[in-house]
Amino acid sequence: MGEANTTVPRPDELETWYQLSDVRIDGDRIIYYGEPLIPEKRLHKELWPAFQDAGYDLKLARTDEDDGTALVATPTGQRDSDGVPWLNIGLLAATLLSTLFVGAYGWYYVPLSEITANPLSILQAWPFTAAVLGVLLVHELGHYAMGRYHGVTVSLPYIIPFVFPFGTLGAIIRMKSRMPSRKALFDIGAAGPIAGLVATVVVSAIGLSLGPVEVPARVLESQSGQAIVFNNPPLLDLIAGVLGEQVTYSDPGLNPHPVIIGGWVGMFFTVLNLLPVGQLDGGHMVRAMVGRRQETIAALVPAALFGVAGYLYYVRDLGLNDSVGLWAFWGLFAMAIAYKGPANPADESRLDRRRLAIGMATFAVGLLCFMLVPIQVQS
Repeated sequence: MGEANTTVPRPDELETWYQLSDVRIDGDRIIYYGEPLIPEKRLHKELWPAFQDAGYDLKLARTDEDDGTALVATPTGQRDSDGVPWLNIGLLAATLLSTLFVGAYGWYYVPLSEITANPLSILQAWPFTAAVLGVLLVHELGHYAMGRYHGVTVSLPYIIPFVFPFGTLGAIIRMKSRMPSRKALFDIGAAGPIAGLVATVVVSAIGLSLGPVEVPARVLESQSGQAIVFNNPPLLDLIAGVLGEQVTYSDPGLNPHPVIIGGWVGMFFTVLNLLPVGQLDGGHMVRAMVGRRQETIAALVPAALFGVAGYLYYVRDLGLNDSVGLWAFWGLFAMAIAYKGPANPADESRLDRRRLAIGMATFAVGLLCFMLVPIQVQS
């Protein structure tokens, strides 16, 4: 046996289903060499829960020597080698700066000359940054918390900085280990949209209560006759109606408070994340709800998105800037992630009725966030 063989996990299932010949330690990894006594697919299913309980993720690997099957166990929850998630921290810092700048210049109308002369002036946009990053982080931390609850190795959120109109392209987390069951897959997939929707409703309500902001005269005078309009999702109108607040204004000198944009972002990204395809949240949820039939549903998603783009272009006579290009792009993106395929849990046991009901309710609320024309250029 290799070194420290008495300190590595040796569950009973390992002795039952695997003829072990050697154990080696490679950094954080423990590599078991030997021969499977059952088919590889079943081997992983039998051994994975025991190693997960011991705090390890388990993967099968081919050996170079005799093309055999090795078992590779990696501690769950591990971070960068020095324990500090520098990439996550760096992206968060960059996104804080990008959202503050975009918020100050684009939504609070701070002149570029003022920002150049006094860079700290972008701090005026902190409510915008807090709203946008708040809904995105709550969404991703919902995934993270549920992943840790189920013992699945997940990364901290990676937030992606960008430019106008929001200063970010959203956030993602990485799941580094296989899903133990359809139950875990559903819980992790649904936790993000549910947590994000709660944060979105709260942020939208706060933004509506703050009232409109005035558009400076210099901005109105400099406009060329065209304006980018962010249409309201039904959920935003519903929240405004319940609170008795306005979300649109006929006066061109008034705009909704920038905090409301955080709610708009949360609703828009909820729609995109709930597309039932590939590794998106909706793909995870539908894979857990209907099993392998999810791939048939996923194959229809790109066609539906291209159909929406075609309808807007040919029937509604809208241009590429009026959300046509947006849905066409997401049609291509859906094709790419559908080709990659969904997550495949180790345990294919069906979901209980309660989770099925939660899934249907989540998709129903998600429909309230859908906009046929999210962004439109008006003269």
